[in-house]
Amino acid sequence: MTEETPLADTSNGEAEEKKQKLRWDPWSQHELMASYLREGILVGDFPPGSKLPSTRVMKEMFDAAPQTIKNANDLLAKEGLVVSRRGSGILVRPQPQRTMVPAAYKEPAKPGESYRWIAEAQKQGLRPESEITFVGEVTPSADVRALLGLPEKGIALLRTQVLSLDGEPAELVKTYYPVELARGTALAEPAKIRGGSPRLLADMGYPPLRCVDRVAAWMPTLEHLQALKMPTREPILRTLRATYSTDDRLIEVTVMAKAGYRYELQYEF
Repeated sequence: MTEETPLADTSNGEAEEKKQKLRWDPWSQHELMASYLREGILVGDFPPGSKLPSTRVMKEMFDAAPQTIKNANDLLAKEGLVVSRRGSGILVRPQPQRTMVPAAYKEPAKPGESYRWIAEAQKQGLRPESEITFVGEVTPSADVRALLGLPEKGIALLRTQVLSLDGEPAELVKTYYPVELARGTALAEPAKIRGGSPRLLADMGYPPLRCVDRVAAWMPTLEHLQALKMPTREPILRTLRATYSTDDRLIEVTVMAKAGYRYELQYEF
């Protein structure tokens, strides 16, 4: 391991440019410094096990006080990206971000198998869990109503769950179903569904055949902060998914939220 992980090349005025941004940006200085270091960690410029730049280097680069630098490092530590080791400095933690592959979860599980999300996580050596937190009929948000073709006060069945990996919340999932499809089925029961809802829908004659995802970065709500146990108000990845069956019938709309600094999405075309 090198004595100190170097910063990206800051010659030809880049360091001065960063100083100017820190002076004029409406964010606090330590948040901006943390955003610079966070990006370096997530893109691999500061790989797992390496040291973050020392206080001296950061002070020279950003013209910042030692307490400001400490506040930036503390913010990253709260997010689980770095750890402080006495005598070693601030070290980047292994696997700061996991890659999720949404297309791997859309197929129904085979009869007797676990829900695909659970099975795929187990293949990676992880300990997946799901907790049902709400099941009931509600009036969805406007974007969900538009997909379901509901009027302003229209009703859909909502199933909410929190998915966890190795004991840490990974995703808040809200799935909405047309009431005429869901009432009187296991979808309306406050319990886990063997094989997951895709398996149940397929058995009901509505196999999931096509999905359309819309992904956006949003600032978290209080619900996201609590459900995902987010220590800081960093953006979430919000996926709005519409799932269609035979004759292109819409059978479910899912809203998935993940902490942006913990997860990335991978799609293959």
